[in-house]
Amino acid sequence: MEKHSQRPEPKNLNSVWRFLRRCLFSVLSFGPMPKHIAFIMDGNRRYAKKMQIKEGSGHNVGFTSLVSSLQYCYEMGVKYVTVYAFSIDNFKRKPEEVGSLMHLMKEKIDQLLEEESIVHKFGLKLNFWGSLDLLPEPIRSAAEKAMVHTANNTGPVLSICVAYTSTNEILRAINKSCARFEDKTGEGSDPANSILVTDLEENLDSASCSEPDIVIRTSGETRLSNFLLWQSTFSHLQSPNLFWPEFSLRHLIWSILEYQKVYPYLEARRKLCQES
Repeated sequence: MEKHSQRPEPKNLNSVWRFLRRCLFSVLSFGPMPKHIAFIMDGNRRYAKKMQIKEGSGHNVGFTSLVSSLQYCYEMGVKYVTVYAFSIDNFKRKPEEVGSLMHLMKEKIDQLLEEESIVHKFGLKLNFWGSLDLLPEPIRSAAEKAMVHTANNTGPVLSICVAYTSTNEILRAINKSCARFEDKTGEGSDPANSILVTDLEENLDSASCSEPDIVIRTSGETRLSNFLLWQSTFSHLQSPNLFWPEFSLRHLIWSILEYQKVYPYLEARRKLCQES
């Protein structure tokens, strides 16, 4: 007599889970939805220590958490996601740790370009923000290849901040603005009273993206750590008390609900600023 398993097929479970997510996101969309969410992915090393796993393994788990979070964001219609992957200040860590992180970064960038990756699934456009010239050659080449490979994609945008700090981004934008001013007016011209805020914003790494509606930093830290300082004037800053590898759908849903709760206040402040 043939035996029949009582367990649903994994494929069917995935279909049911996707359907439930669509229902949940549909309900969530009755409120104002963010167009741009930025993540400071903090706590990978502390997660590894907490779980007593090999040092560096926390970043692998963190990448899995990132891919899941990206999928949920894009399924609910978020157009832009920006992540803080590696600060310029991180180069001050132990050489072996920096080397390990660079190797992992190259591996993950290559994975993003694989046929079955989230990039192909959603038609993502990849940006890399920061002083890429500070990166080792294999990493810089991989980042440049990823940007060229996805330049014509019309889906959501994933911006990855590497060798990045906000003050460095602003400094580079000032230098670019001054250089463009001199190209137009000739050398020796003084740009001090001629460069506008709009000129500076056009030369920021984030020029092609809207400002983040939500900035989430995990591990309970309340500092921006030199991340998107210019762009986050009207962002809703959140600091959930968990490590980045532990960040899940329920935390993302809660973040959006918190944003929807304060949205009227944020919009009022934004309009007031625009009128003044």
